[in-house]
Amino acid sequence: MLQQESIQTIAGYFDIKLKETDFAANKNMVAARVNELIQTDFQKLISILYRLDVSEEKLKRLLKDHPGTDAGLIITELIIERQIEKIKSRREFTRRDKDIDEEDKW
Repeated sequence: MLQQESIQTIAGYFDIKLKETDFAANKNMVAARVNELIQTDFQKLISILYRLDVSEEKLKRLLKDHPGTDAGLIITELIIERQIEKIKSRREFTRRDKDIDEEDKW
């Protein structure tokens, strides 16, 4: 569920219309778009990664550690990982907010 929710958010950043309900197919669509941006508009890709708050250090390390692996797939997996972290964080914050009495809220 978190993976599918994350991929739907990510697709919006990459102007992708998801046609599949299959997570793997959607992930491959995003990876293909990432590879396209690497070739045609690298600055746009960098901008998207910045907006999604993907760690530059972690990305560089992963690309260096896996030289034979498809860069688009590595980047997509890192984006999904980050989106899942953000979704979990939002849910935790929302849950904590619900636990506060109305009188104690601002």
